[in-house]
Amino acid sequence: MERLQKVIAQSGVASRRKAEELIAGGHVTVNHKLVTEMGIKVSPNDKVEVDGVPLSHESLVYYLFYKPRGVISAVKDDKERKVVTDYLTDVTERIYPVGRLDYDTSGLLLLTNDGDFSQKLTHPSHEIEKVYVAKVKGLASIESLNPLKKGVIIEGKRTAPAKVRVISNERNTNTSIVELVIHEGRNHQVKNMLQAVNLPVMKLKRERYGNLDLKGLQPGYYRRLSKKEVTNLLLLVKEEG
Repeated sequence: MERLQKVIAQSGVASRRKAEELIAGGHVTVNHKLVTEMGIKVSPNDKVEVDGVPLSHESLVYYLFYKPRGVISAVKDDKERKVVTDYLTDVTERIYPVGRLDYDTSGLLLLTNDGDFSQKLTHPSHEIEKVYVAKVKGLASIESLNPLKKGVIIEGKRTAPAKVRVISNERNTNTSIVELVIHEGRNHQVKNMLQAVNLPVMKLKRERYGNLDLKGLQPGYYRRLSKKEVTNLLLLVKEEG
């Protein structure tokens, strides 16, 4: 027997927190009876429905995807632009991205059908270390990047300290390649941080997420995570929390 909100989360419908909201809001039935109280336990033989749709009992899966630029971090787009799941054509489970990367940002993105896993990785108190490499306009130096080590004010809120380094400068084109390591996941955060030190981003790539990297993958390709990799990610969440 498992708690109802956990069963809903494991089905990929929603995170556990969102599942609790669905229950409280009267969206969930068990064996055709409306359930609005927390703590109810169900067995595999019970018929659980969310808004009249039965839960599917899919196996939980976890994928690492090298997102190309010009792709939406979603399962569908109302403008009919290419989305990340268009690349995972042989995956039969109903997967969705964990967090997001901007349309014009490339790099490492996780996809899963495990709502509980997704919630743990994206919760503000459990942000995992992420490594970004950016091509910027201007000649970067440690001195120009120093404010990012202390945090800069973006939309009225100071960012957490970042680790930064200059990878290269190209004087002929007045551009630089820099690396940022952050824990937070605010909207357009890396772009806004570099803009705050007068180094506008021209290209951006996420190269690492926790203990995972893009080794062996080309843009548009993906691989399934091993059980050990999933476990190690959840251990990082526990350590950060």
